[in-house]
Amino acid sequence: MDRTERQYNLYKEEFIESLEKIAVELKIKALEMIYKRGAGHPGGTMSAAEIISSLYFYKLKLDVNNPRWEQRDRFILSKGHASAILYAALAKKGFFDINDLDKWGEISCHLQAHPDRKSTPGIDMSTGTLGHGLNIASGMLLAARLKGLNYRAYVLMGDGEIQGGIIWEGAMTAAKFKLDKLTAILDYNGVQLDGTVDQIMPLEPIADKWRSFNFEVLTVDGHNIRQLLEAYDEAENIHSKPTIIIARTIKGKGVSFMENQNKWHGIVPDEKQFNNAIDELKAKLNAFG
Repeated sequence: MDRTERQYNLYKEEFIESLEKIAVELKIKALEMIYKRGAGHPGGTMSAAEIISSLYFYKLKLDVNNPRWEQRDRFILSKGHASAILYAALAKKGFFDINDLDKWGEISCHLQAHPDRKSTPGIDMSTGTLGHGLNIASGMLLAARLKGLNYRAYVLMGDGEIQGGIIWEGAMTAAKFKLDKLTAILDYNGVQLDGTVDQIMPLEPIADKWRSFNFEVLTVDGHNIRQLLEAYDEAENIHSKPTIIIARTIKGKGVSFMENQNKWHGIVPDEKQFNNAIDELKAKLNAFG
């Protein structure tokens, strides 16, 4: 089966729908985790669900039985405060027991507030302090070049995160060394802790900024699985420069009262809000049949 035929088969509606369903399942599990723990970041967790679903259940080359496999693709959740959605995906993928998710944040549990590569199978880099993901991924790919390895690196960043200067140092590094196996993904939901991105520190013209740093720029609807898959595959055909996928998303996507509301950046729903949110998400899940 050649590449074109493989893509055609994978892009069939049944496969797209299966990834959409997984995204909703991950949202439900992540919200349950946040509610049970009494801490977390539901808004940015929900906006990243389709990105995480399509990466982990379509694109990333991984071995759940050998999490440190040298040839695996690397993934860095640079916006580490959205760890709940990543943990939900890793558990569903089989890196650890799904029941571990119920212990998220407990001192004795390997799942902490932010990803920890020394504790959790499937985590390639500890994150939480924002802005370092792109730099670290660049280092990983330079190491791969020296070792003759052929893995790719994917970095998921938040739009509030890239207001910080260190992210642009990573961009310069990736471009200088022509790291064409680097795919950055921007979760561009337009809302951060204290308000909208435009109010706090505008990013536009965002595509032009990345092009000026010599990145290939792809823009997609970050909740459209088909567009995400096509962008991941297109990035593999870009040579001599890194790629960024600007994924336009909605903060709190999937829970009506959370959508586009900055207050849901980092607060926990009360019992009534939690039940209403879960009911909404389960209705979406049931619609898949």
